[in-house]
Amino acid sequence: MKRTNGVKVAGSLILMMGLFGLPALAQVDLAGEWNPRFHEDQPERIPGPDIGDYLGLPITDAARLRADSWDASLLTLPEHQCKPHPSDYGMRGPANTRWSKEVDRDTQQTIAWHTHMSWQAPERTIWMDGRPHPPDYAAHTWQGFSTGTWEGNMLTITTTHLKNGWIRRNGIPRSEKATVTEHIFRNGDYMTWMVVINDPVYLTEPFVRTTDFVLDLQQVIAPYPCESVVEVERPLGVVPHHLPGNNTFLTEFPTKYKLPTEAARGGAETMYPEYKTKVAGMMKNPNTAVK
Repeated sequence: MKRTNGVKVAGSLILMMGLFGLPALAQVDLAGEWNPRFHEDQPERIPGPDIGDYLGLPITDAARLRADSWDASLLTLPEHQCKPHPSDYGMRGPANTRWSKEVDRDTQQTIAWHTHMSWQAPERTIWMDGRPHPPDYAAHTWQGFSTGTWEGNMLTITTTHLKNGWIRRNGIPRSEKATVTEHIFRNGDYMTWMVVINDPVYLTEPFVRTTDFVLDLQQVIAPYPCESVVEVERPLGVVPHHLPGNNTFLTEFPTKYKLPTEAARGGAETMYPEYKTKVAGMMKNPNTAVK
């Protein structure tokens, strides 16, 4: 009888130890070094988008005006040279990244994820402990304030308090009022990073895109020291820009690809497959088609 009870007790202890050692339901481990894949949106991410290419972007007139006024020479100003990508765009550039988790010593629960990106070495914290987002008047930063929750095996991140940023590297902006939702999926050695941007100022609909990464066991992210210098001599106070209606580069994109000028101006309508029928009709109209 004693032997039987001992077996039962030992079995219960083993079962309890096994249960305590299991991770929370469906969570996955994202820790490690990740290397970006550039097969998706390669022309936009490597050589960069054309000036005036707003196709497929659900932008407002305010965003269009900001982009029309933008000049790439802005990035030569010392105050713009060392700024990092905001967290909703950071994974799109030179984005070798490291994910690490912060674990509470007593509960062994993950209370935060930390990310480090290679470009300008930004550090980001994604809080997993249920804390609320700060009030609207709190400081806005390049990485914003992020909280995360697990939905099955998908990590969902909500980010607010971002500085003004950008959606595309040709002047399309993203405002400080935006809320960004991210969904992280891991499938073996591959990770998909989905970003959904809701911006009441510059977008009329949510803007969605994905970026892929592969686990890299040999990756070591180097430091990224940055020192600003005077690249172009300018009079004090001069900021590169184009006044409304004076940006002569805006016609290059539709001319190059023989597109109607209206199509290049973007808008929510240009996001959907049905728009190709409208484009075909405009191409037949000499008043809208670019020859």
